[in-house]
Parts: sequence; C-alpha cells; structure tokens
Amino acid sequence: MEVWEKINYLLDEKRISKKDFADRLVALSPKLKRTDEAPSSQTILGYLYGKREIKIELIPYIAEVLGVSEQELFSSELEYASSYNIRFSKEVREIIDLIPYAPHSYIEHILSQLQKYKTLHNESIKNI
Repeated sequence: MEVWEKINYLLDEKRISKKDFADRLVALSPKLKRTDEAPSSQTILGYLYGKREIKIELIPYIAEVLGVSEQELFSSELEYASSYNIRFSKEVREIIDLIPYAPHSYIEHILSQLQKYKTLHNESIKNI
C-alpha cells in the first residue's frame, strides 16, 4: 500500500475530511525544500489522490496531523483495512484460522456482535 493510501485510510478511520486534513497541514506551515514555502491545499489534495509525490519533508507534519508516528506511515507490517483488502489483513486471517476451534455458541455470539457493529457503522455513515 502506498503512503498516500495509508494516509487516506487513517483519514477515514479518524473521520477527518481531506479538506480538513489539508487545512490542518497548511496551518503547521511546513516548508518545502525546493520552494521554501508551504504547500497549498490544492497541492496537498494532489498528494491525497496519488497525483503528486509526497515530499519527504512533509512526513513529520503529516504524522502530527494524523496523530501517528512517522514510521507508521512507512511500515510494511501495518496492514490497513479497506473494503477491498479487509479479508486479506493479518488479523482477519488469524481469526479465520482460529474459527474451527471455537464452539458453535461462541461463533453465534461473534456473528451477533459483528452484525451490531455493521448496523452502527451504517448508521454513522448516514449521519455524516
């Protein structure tokens, strides 16, 4: 997963809009080495859509806005979930591998809980 995709995942997870992220990043006044100026909101949006390469000097600022470590943006061990790759994440694979060992009543409990989370998630999306 590319860095810009991880950033977008974290934005979704933290419920931060791309515009809000860009505004917060601009407010930190990061300086690009080439221009010695802060990137514009439009430039930052270009980063978020994968249309521009993220400048390395912005990484500390991006991490600060997202509340994560710089290393977290680059770690190959991080497996961010999305509607596309959730079933391939390390945690989900581990759960699936352990399901045969769970009693039927526990599987029913897990199913019930996951259905509740799905309903809560769908309701929260409607309220955005």
